[in-house]
Amino acid sequence: MTFVTQAIETRHLPVTSSRGSRIKARAWGGNVTIPYPHELSTEDAHRAAANALIAKMGWTGTFAQGGNAKGDGYVFVNVEGA
Repeated sequence: MTFVTQAIETRHLPVTSSRGSRIKARAWGGNVTIPYPHELSTEDAHRAAANALIAKMGWTGTFAQGGNAKGDGYVFVNVEGA
């Protein structure tokens, strides 16, 4: 079996005294943080962060989106298989 992609988890990073609001997308192999795209809905903003990580990792396929167990972000998994 060839390991092609990993699950991606996103979460919102709130404003700090030196940084604006951001979304972090992470998987076992890497992560990416983007400025919060306020023009998008919450779900679409998290998808934008996941898409940035997908592009960075060079992954392809269709990724399904669902809420995470803690309720503070989203999880994305490739549904096309290897």
